[in-house]
Amino acid sequence: MRINARKHEDVVIFDIEGEFRISEVSDVTLHQLVKDQLDLGNLNILLNLEKTGSIDSTCVGEILSSYISITNKGGSLLRANTSDKVELIFQVTGLKRIIPNHESIEKALASINHPN
Repeated sequence: MRINARKHEDVVIFDIEGEFRISEVSDVTLHQLVKDQLDLGNLNILLNLEKTGSIDSTCVGEILSSYISITNKGGSLLRANTSDKVELIFQVTGLKRIIPNHESIEKALASINHPN
């Protein structure tokens, strides 16, 4: 798994590539990367899951921890390009209700700037 961060205006986009599983996690977790961005004042995070094959329960926990940290600071966590396989995990765990998915990065970015 590889996580690349890039910034678009006031949103940090994490492009997550590969299998999002504990066996694939490097020294730095998603939650740590999110906390680092929050410390820099970046409150809006977008997970681009376009190239994510699957996620396991540990990584679901990382996403939930990230969501809690972000919302506690008044920010937003969104996701885009979620495959059907990964979307099923979000549905089963209930994360689908609290972390919206968007068909594209552009639509996710627009939802942050214009929530309604």
